[in-house]
Amino acid sequence: MTELAPDYLAALAAQIGGLSAFLGGFAATFLALFLTLGKGSRAASVAVVGSALASVAFILAVIATTGLAAALHPHAPPGAITTVHTGRVAMSLSFLIGMTALLVSIGASGWVRSRAMGLTTSGFAACAMLIAPTLLR
Repeated sequence: MTELAPDYLAALAAQIGGLSAFLGGFAATFLALFLTLGKGSRAASVAVVGSALASVAFILAVIATTGLAAALHPHAPPGAITTVHTGRVAMSLSFLIGMTALLVSIGASGWVRSRAMGLTTSGFAACAMLIAPTLLR
C-alpha cells in the first residue's frame, strides 16, 4: 500500500467519512422503504439485503474514518499512529463494500415494479459498477 502524507490521509478520511454518513443514511432509508413496502418478492429481498449491508458498511466506514482522523491528529498520543494502517484498510474496504451493496440494491429495486424498470435500474447499476473503479484510481 502506498504511503500517504498524514495531512492528505486526514483530508481523504474526512471526505470519505462525510460521504459514507450521507450514503449510509440513504441506504438505511432505502432499507426501511423496502421493509415496509416490499411485496416479498425475490427482488425486494435482494434490495433489502443490499441496503442492510450498505448501511452497516457505511457505518463502519464512518467509524474507521473517525478513528483515522483521531490517529492522524497532531496531538494524538504516540501509540495512535500504529492504527493508521488498520484504519485506512477498514475505511477503504467498508466504503467499497457499501458502494457495491448500495448499487446492487438499486439495481434490484426496479424489478419490484416491472421487468422494464428492472432492466433499467440494473443497467444503471451495472454501468456505475464498471465506471466506479476507474474514478477511484
